[in-house]
Amino acid sequence: MRADVGEWLVRRTYALADLPPVDALAAGDRPTVGLVVPALDEAATVGDVVGAVVQHPATAALLSEVVVVDGGSTDGTPELAAAAGATVLHAADLAPDHPQGGKGGAVWRALQATTSDVLVVVDADLAPFDPRWVVALAAPLLRDPTLHLVKAATERPLLVGEVLHPRAGGRVTELVARPLLNALWPELAGVVQPLSGELAARRDLLERLPFATGYGLEIGMLVDALAAVGLDGLGQVDLGERRHRHQSDQALGRMASAVLRTALARAGLPHLPEALVQFTDAGVTSVDVPLDELPPVASLRAAARS
Repeated sequence: MRADVGEWLVRRTYALADLPPVDALAAGDRPTVGLVVPALDEAATVGDVVGAVVQHPATAALLSEVVVVDGGSTDGTPELAAAAGATVLHAADLAPDHPQGGKGGAVWRALQATTSDVLVVVDADLAPFDPRWVVALAAPLLRDPTLHLVKAATERPLLVGEVLHPRAGGRVTELVARPLLNALWPELAGVVQPLSGELAARRDLLERLPFATGYGLEIGMLVDALAAVGLDGLGQVDLGERRHRHQSDQALGRMASAVLRTALARAGLPHLPEALVQFTDAGVTSVDVPLDELPPVASLRAAARS
């Protein structure tokens, strides 16, 4: 490991157990904190995630906004989120002239519809979910003004049926994202979960970044943030175990393609074919993996003023 990466890993990795008392974080003149939860057909879990945040004393004291951005759910996700205490935004109603763009589009739209100085983003399908994760992600930014983006660092077991396989999750991270970062942006080699969906960032940074849509969001944001604020402006928090659902190899292949294309575009190879050829039991298929980029919110505001 490079010396600068090793030094960053020690100094900029925080632990859930090291959190200061929430009273110390919530008191005084501090940046406001909002929570953004992108969701699409997550009726099974979104109410639990929102309810846990709204009802927990620490997060209730810390957060000024709890927003769910719905991407067009048909299973009652918006109603369940609202009933649990969230403000629900519908992605189709916000910036309709731009691609909806999945999770990236949801966070990009939330950035324009919220006011908090710091935004924490968590996925709607976290189960089990610990509301203290929200506080843990925001805490380093509230304590250290030189930090601008904090990623979740988690252990990723894989749940297949009723069987939990330790350290078997994160296959796209280990097979695609990590080799890419080590080769092209080696200063990011210490980021434990570069594709983690849980993060916190300052508004003034997020408004300067373009947003990749779909599965390219996380790696695109990480690389762009490195260019904007440098390695020392980034941090990560060990949140312990984060479980996720089993996905097929074909689904992971599409995810990996989006990650690869987003990274290579930032390395100067933007004109890559969208089609991904896959072989399945049904035969050969060609699937489009579009790479849309939403412009920095700051550029939209500058254009509106001119």
